[in-house]
Amino acid sequence: MNRILCSTGALLGRANGRDFTLLADLEKRLKCDGFELMMYDDWYEKADAAASFLTGLEKPFVTFHVEKGVGDLISRNADGDSERALILFEQNCKLARTIGSEKLVLHLWSGPDSDKDMPHCIEMYSRCRDIARKYDIVLTVENVVCNRNDPISDMHMVLKAYPDAVFTYDTKMAEFHGQLMDIALDENRSLWEKVVHLHVNDYKGGVMDWSRLKTLHLGEGQIDFERFFEFVRGTGYKGDITVESTSFGKTDGIIDTDKMNRSLIRARELMNG
Repeated sequence: MNRILCSTGALLGRANGRDFTLLADLEKRLKCDGFELMMYDDWYEKADAAASFLTGLEKPFVTFHVEKGVGDLISRNADGDSERALILFEQNCKLARTIGSEKLVLHLWSGPDSDKDMPHCIEMYSRCRDIARKYDIVLTVENVVCNRNDPISDMHMVLKAYPDAVFTYDTKMAEFHGQLMDIALDENRSLWEKVVHLHVNDYKGGVMDWSRLKTLHLGEGQIDFERFFEFVRGTGYKGDITVESTSFGKTDGIIDTDKMNRSLIRARELMNG
């Protein structure tokens, strides 16, 4: 059965202090099978406290989203960046292993530098994968937005270098590049066969319209989810699905669980056909 997960990044942000203790109440109110934990840069010093608290919750943290600054460092690749990225990545792995996560989601190219140097990103993928394997966690690369190439082209580069690589496919990121259904093309079959996790979010805007790069709830944008999930179901996809749609006020931090539940329920309906 495909598990429907909720990203904690959709619930916790600066406006509510990124307070992971809020999850104790939220897990009772959300209609999800578990969570994808979004790691934040100010949680490194709180990692032990977070691990102690999170392991006491009922719902599992199936997936772990590596802190986005790791990808920024990989992409920038200034003096010391690679070494720092690997140190932080291992800290992410330690927390992920402690809370029982099965998969990691990594932005292998990220930030202003993005995919300017894919050979370096691919080299860093290998080193991160080796660390993840030490902790018995599967490392997935997400099709995050690019400002040089496009996500599918970059995914092909990763797969060519490492045929055993696996991916997280994000609907918003794909639609941003006008590539949502390109994953269904014959020439991309090898990529889809390596997709082991889905991020489901909506997008409303033109191709690479940076002013519209927001994480919307299902039905708030232009994505044809019926068509996409018809394809997904037809392939026999067995992986998990995470809803990342932002569900808290940017100023007051109040979390709208009703809105998130509607997206969680919709994702389950789409997967079940």
